[in-house]
Amino acid sequence: MKDLEMGRVLGLAAASVIYSVVGLCTFLLCFWIVDKLTPGDLWKELVEKRNTAVAVFFGFLALGMSLIVAACLHG
Repeated sequence: MKDLEMGRVLGLAAASVIYSVVGLCTFLLCFWIVDKLTPGDLWKELVEKRNTAVAVFFGFLALGMSLIVAACLHG
């Protein structure tokens, strides 16, 4: 009985890791696409120019993409 429970726990843990990796890869791909579609160099705006408006915009964009990816994976 305990072997069955342990197998189920390991199966659920493996599924969680797989879904986490898929979600993270999807998020990074979406973020890369948005970065390529927007004009200018994002890294230069954020790091060199310290543009707060761009940082806030991409922060909220990242939050929105994360919610969409989580909803898609959760079903």
